[in-house]
Amino acid sequence: MNHLLPDFQQFLLNRKLVPENQIPFYALWASRFIRLLNAEDDKPMSLRIQLFIDALKKDPKLLDWQLAQAKDAVTLYLDHFLPDPKSEPSAVRPGNTVSAFPDAGAIHRKIREAIRVKHYSRSTEKTYREWFQRFYDYLTKTRQKDWTTQGADEYDVRDFLTYLAVKQHVSSSTQNQAFNALLFLFRNVLQMDLKEIGQAVRAKRGPKLPVVLSLDEVRLLLTHLSGRNLLLVHVLYGTGMRLMEAARLRVNDVDFGLNAIFVRGGKGDKDRTTILPDAVKKPLREHLTEVKKIHEKDLARGYGEVYLPDELERKYPNAGKEWRWQYVFPANNLSVDPRSGKVRRHHISADVIQKAVAEAVRVAGIPKHATVHTLRHSFATHLLMAGVNIREVQELLGHKNVETTMIYTHVLRDLSHAPQSPLDALLADKNDGRKK
Repeated sequence: MNHLLPDFQQFLLNRKLVPENQIPFYALWASRFIRLLNAEDDKPMSLRIQLFIDALKKDPKLLDWQLAQAKDAVTLYLDHFLPDPKSEPSAVRPGNTVSAFPDAGAIHRKIREAIRVKHYSRSTEKTYREWFQRFYDYLTKTRQKDWTTQGADEYDVRDFLTYLAVKQHVSSSTQNQAFNALLFLFRNVLQMDLKEIGQAVRAKRGPKLPVVLSLDEVRLLLTHLSGRNLLLVHVLYGTGMRLMEAARLRVNDVDFGLNAIFVRGGKGDKDRTTILPDAVKKPLREHLTEVKKIHEKDLARGYGEVYLPDELERKYPNAGKEWRWQYVFPANNLSVDPRSGKVRRHHISADVIQKAVAEAVRVAGIPKHATVHTLRHSFATHLLMAGVNIREVQELLGHKNVETTMIYTHVLRDLSHAPQSPLDALLADKNDGRKK
């Protein structure tokens, strides 16, 4: 097979897009597709691709992974190899005005600065810098491309995303995260537009239904928690908040009079309100009494200041020490803020909450892959089961589109109206016949 489409094989080898030992097979699929191209040259390309895939599906000897490999081979041939100006790693292509790039260390610093200007979280900063490093290593180590003299462009991003899907077998969410990180890098740091990356091979993702606990399973989970962890899970399940929304909750976000919790700067930097369950009011008040004592001790020791967004800190320089801005669920210990260098009491760590829920799930013997986020899924599903309008659920969850909330209708099962399984009907008839 090494004689098939040698230029295409050399392209795949240079770009390191697929495992080297599989390159001849990609060339074989592309060659078979080209034969169909020549036979069906009167049809549009999209139809010819579909005809090729349909023909492969009829072959009973082909396995699913071979069909997926054939689809990737066609995409690589049509959208990567044919339109690419050069198959060899090249200098910055025409259209990009940057002739030299800063070194990796300077790029890391620029990403950090751009992230902080936009007030993104530390976790986002860490993730975006890690993706830059992976992209940089792919170009300089895997592709042997000189970063400072040859730079990078949209073709390199497209190839990297394809490399992640085909060779690294990452999930679709991981590939999307890489795309967002590199989009930020090019737009906000390198001041370049990404135009030709829509044809990257996409990581495969079938429709996924969220894991949802039944009411009995939630009740069982709660019996294996106590103290602050129990209160946290009550708040998470009772409000539908995301993990970090609950961790970053501040005292002035809880309104006992309105029975509401204000979620500030949620996903997409959006604010919203959600339910304050009656069941958590008393324990939450008691918890806040203890948190206030901790805050007063911190003040007495010369500390007691929490992080505030830059605009608030500039406008109200002493607000960080006020009770209303303290975290509802503070960390056990003071720590040094890595950005400001100040000693502060941060909010509870996400790891602490995740470990508490994971341990409770394990001890309870719940046979589901249940995480903290499962509580949010369960909140939404149980509201729909109770007859709450889906638009209201959408607002409580903070979803931009109702289509996102619709996923919970697929896991919703009103057992009183569920159809009877034909097996149950068959066995019921059999048992009735025996009684007669």
